Amino acid sequence: MLIVLPLAITSGLETLVWMDYRLAVLFTIVVPLFLLIWAFVKKSEPIQHLLIIYWRVASLFAITVYLMIAAVPIGFLTLLISGFLITVTLWFWVDLNEEIRELRNSPLKASFTSWRWAATIYNLIGIISQIPFIVCAFKSRNDLLNEPFCNVWLDPPWLFKQIIHPDWPQEFIGFLGFSGLVIYTIFLCYFVLVKLQRQGRSATGN
Repeated sequence: MLIVLPLAITSGLETLVWMDYRLAVLFTIVVPLFLLIWAFVKKSEPIQHLLIIYWRVASLFAITVYLMIAAVPIGFLTLLISGFLITVTLWFWVDLNEEIRELRNSPLKASFTSWRWAATIYNLIGIISQIPFIVCAFKSRNDLLNEPFCNVWLDPPWLFKQIIHPDWPQEFIGFLGFSGLVIYTIFLCYFVLVKLQRQGRSATGN
């Protein structure tokens, strides 16, 4: 069953979606990349370590973008999960949290702490706001493309395709997204079933 939305609601939803993607680029890509480079320059190992783990986890967001480009419904589910996993990984590691707290005050530490809290709040709000759209993950691809309630989330990824992969067919991009999701799931299962049991909430295993 198709959901028909009034034009004003559709326009407002489109504005919110584009704002969300812009904030996602800022909080999940631009700022953490800058902080990682800064941490390497300052040789701040605890912040380096946490940000490297962050980037591994946050790769699910990139996978989601490729799934969205191909209009694969499961992309709505991975979008929700990526926000949850990013939030968890920012605070999960007991040893890194302690080492970061013990760092002397500096612009890097202050910037990293500010970003960590801002990213946490952004992701928590994002998780809550995306819950109504989880129904889109269980629709057929045709319904996904035909319902403004769902397909409004596809516009930013499609713009990304036009800029970065203008000549790549959607089927190939979808294949890359699925392949990335399979690899990500394998590593996540290994972490949960093996590494977490062995190391607990220690990132270094000590």
